[in-house]
Amino acid sequence: MRIDVRSQFDLIAQGVDELVPVLVDITAPHLDEASADTRPPHTLQVVLDRSGSMGRGPLEVAKTALKDLVDRLRPDDNFGLVAFDDQVQVVVPAGPLTDKDSVKAAITGLRPGGTTNLSAGYLRGLQEAERVAKEAGATVLLVSDGHANCGVTDPEILGEKADQAFHRGITTSALGIGEGYDEHLLAALACGGRGNDGMAEHTDAAAQFIAAQVDGLLSQAAQAVSLLLRMESIVRGVELVNELPVTVTPDGVLIELGSLYSGETRTLTLVLDVPAGPPPGPVRLGELELSWAELPTLKQHTATVSLDAEVAPPSVAATRTADPRVATELVFQRAQQAKRRAAVALRNRNPQEALEELRRARDAVQAATASAPVEMATDLDEELAILGALIRQTKSGNYSRSAKAALKRVGDASRSRGRQFAAGTGLDHHDWTDQPGASRPTPARHSKTPRRAWIDLAEAVRTLPLTPQDREPIAEAIAALLDGRPDFNASRFRRHALSTKSRGCGTDHTPDSLF
Repeated sequence: MRIDVRSQFDLIAQGVDELVPVLVDITAPHLDEASADTRPPHTLQVVLDRSGSMGRGPLEVAKTALKDLVDRLRPDDNFGLVAFDDQVQVVVPAGPLTDKDSVKAAITGLRPGGTTNLSAGYLRGLQEAERVAKEAGATVLLVSDGHANCGVTDPEILGEKADQAFHRGITTSALGIGEGYDEHLLAALACGGRGNDGMAEHTDAAAQFIAAQVDGLLSQAAQAVSLLLRMESIVRGVELVNELPVTVTPDGVLIELGSLYSGETRTLTLVLDVPAGPPPGPVRLGELELSWAELPTLKQHTATVSLDAEVAPPSVAATRTADPRVATELVFQRAQQAKRRAAVALRNRNPQEALEELRRARDAVQAATASAPVEMATDLDEELAILGALIRQTKSGNYSRSAKAALKRVGDASRSRGRQFAAGTGLDHHDWTDQPGASRPTPARHSKTPRRAWIDLAEAVRTLPLTPQDREPIAEAIAALLDGRPDFNASRFRRHALSTKSRGCGTDHTPDSLF
């Protein structure tokens, strides 16, 4: 495991209250084939909604995906299935997969039923998982297409149950199918359980999400990953900008990340509140202690990194430059917070408040594109497209879908920031098939993607036999015409079209960073 820390500024102004953004990257080791072969047995407990509305197609898709999932697990892995409508049924008692044919036959025999007692199904699934889980813990995957309309329906209460289960070694992931599910409840379960939450409007995406859970389960490199921040007395407080549970302990602020997959990097954004006072010179703000259990041995490890800064007179600190990656990531995460607030406003039938949140976030992200590092350009472009689509949906009155899409992106971009899945899994951050308003052409249907076309168009304008001054009105006219199209960034288009440097010959605007 590796932990890397960087601050937005290399200097803190003396005698001035400062907010110091800090970026933390946590990278898991790559598992080799030998480690994968010797992994401890996993426990996967599925909690499946079989209420009447699931009978129109989603239930059959889920059953097929679960049977494929069973085939991919080892005979010594534990698998269990609880199905629920207004009643709860233990379809497959949690235990080793010694008879996969019988398990798949039990899955095939599921039929749709009545209403949706989600809490009863989830709690029974937790009981089954705990019954067989060993040191390696367990994962509960809840799949539902409806609102919980009986039993416990309070997201806060169920989120607390998921959090308690996490501290007993059980992770919870949740998938909402269609447009009728309670996005706040499922997000609370995934957040408390430190798992993934998915939104699948179509059956294909539901199958991909379920398959991706096994991909993650089989590639875990570390479990019980946590980060403890010990602050020095000169730090007044700290904000974790990502949407992750935080616990204040006698030793400091504890952030629990759950499991990390082989080779993945998770990114956290902290903001330290440093009041005026420290004299000029080096100062220690605190330290970060990373703890984890290595797989497959479950050996416990810790690593510590110091948080240091340099205090300088205000006149000197005024000349400091911001780290572009930290500054951009902070804007990106603030946008996730805005979408969370917008989703709550839509739930409360306050679309105007939601629109104000989304527009402010869009404007902030747009402003950040000018100074964003190359490696974050795609993230910002996607975020702008998503915010634009959410604004359009909200204005059209489609509040439910807009709220669900907003919360889905928050889960991806905030709780699991940095996590990457294979394309087409339904969890890939660059898979647009389920994003609101997404209509990006793909190379399979078009000989040239929009991104490639805009790059070539900018290059064509740049190479016109004209001075930059004469090219400017041409670039402005094209930018005005294309602004708002997928993958198009007007400011970067203008910058390249008016550049005096050729593409790939020392210019900052390489093909992959233009748009």
